[in-house]
Amino acid sequence: MTLHYLVREPKIKKEKNPLLLLLHGYGSNAEDLFSFASELPDEYYVISAQAPFDMMYGSYAWYAINFDADENKFSDIGQARASRDIIASFIDELIAEYPIDPAKVTLIGFSQGCILSYAVALSYPEKVQRVVAMSGYLNTEMVVDDFTENDFSNLKIFASHGNVDQVIPVEWARKSIPVIEDLGIEIVYKEYPVGHGVAPQNFFDFRNWLQS
Repeated sequence: MTLHYLVREPKIKKEKNPLLLLLHGYGSNAEDLFSFASELPDEYYVISAQAPFDMMYGSYAWYAINFDADENKFSDIGQARASRDIIASFIDELIAEYPIDPAKVTLIGFSQGCILSYAVALSYPEKVQRVVAMSGYLNTEMVVDDFTENDFSNLKIFASHGNVDQVIPVEWARKSIPVIEDLGIEIVYKEYPVGHGVAPQNFFDFRNWLQS
């Protein structure tokens, strides 16, 4: 397999089960989001992937974030695009390895994992049907070049953000929404009175959204 991962098998086994693929934030690891795997619906495979770039001491990144002399942050777009395609291939590998329904794949991304979830889903909407996009934003530079020609009719997104987020400003998330709506994608967007993290209410809301 391309990526290291943790798996929680479905508690209710069917011939083919849906998949929730968890993508962690910058400097974290596969254990992070996997900590709430037991709270996710029983019929899913819950798989938490670890980002490919090793930052040492149990920290991993989907792409480097660099600072210039004026301390402006910029993302390594080349690495981000490489990770985008690694995740896309990883979805195919999981479907080959486990009895996963390829028509029921959901990405759940936090922060940098959220940014990558958008990039994967908009690049390869035939591979991903739903996205839970938490505390991130859409960076169209990370999406394949001709993505606007893709068929998004099966894609649905639940996006959320803390309105006092000091790491990724809430404005960045807000600006992403009309861009996504203009592509004809159904999106639900919610804000919570938290910083850069997942509020309990946010968790309940996206779990209800998944089950609806």
